[in-house]
Amino acid sequence: MKLLVGLGNYGPEYAVTRHNIGFMVAQQVAGRYHIALKKKGYQGLYGVGAVAAQQTTIILPQTYMNRSGTCVHAASCALKVEPADIVVIYDDLDLPFGRLKISKEGGHGGHNGIRDIIGVLGRRDFVRLRFGIDKPDHGDVTRHVLGTFSAAERVGLPTMVAVAADAAELIIHRGADAAMNKFNGFTLEENL
Repeated sequence: MKLLVGLGNYGPEYAVTRHNIGFMVAQQVAGRYHIALKKKGYQGLYGVGAVAAQQTTIILPQTYMNRSGTCVHAASCALKVEPADIVVIYDDLDLPFGRLKISKEGGHGGHNGIRDIIGVLGRRDFVRLRFGIDKPDHGDVTRHVLGTFSAAERVGLPTMVAVAADAAELIIHRGADAAMNKFNGFTLEENL
């Protein structure tokens, strides 16, 4: 069993914000494989099905971002998923918009959702799929991550979400190393 986790905040007011890019990518993967994310459990909304021929649970925590670890821990324990089979998709301020970065472990990098997952799981060796949202030129970082994408970003957003979903599928199908080789050098400008 693989566990694909899209991080975000629940509720319509957050649906199209930068902080919810994890939800958007996970929902795209679910849609491609006709997996309905309607079951309630593990403090999230989830669905189960075959993604790239691998049995996969896709889950959207319903705990707010800063408490994502509770959901990931509950699901991974109940489903007996090893950390290497957990894939967490989330936004990253340190990457420019149009960049993806996949890693097999690491710190939280200031991301409160990842900080909570590490704290609750007590380990760092789960796969991360980071989606660049860039830092604001000036102003409040919280406002930036909880804000909607700019007009310029919205042009490339469908492509970026689709590419991130491709990356998530490859992680599930062939592992993080194969996905890192293919997607860690990806830039939106070169692929539009």
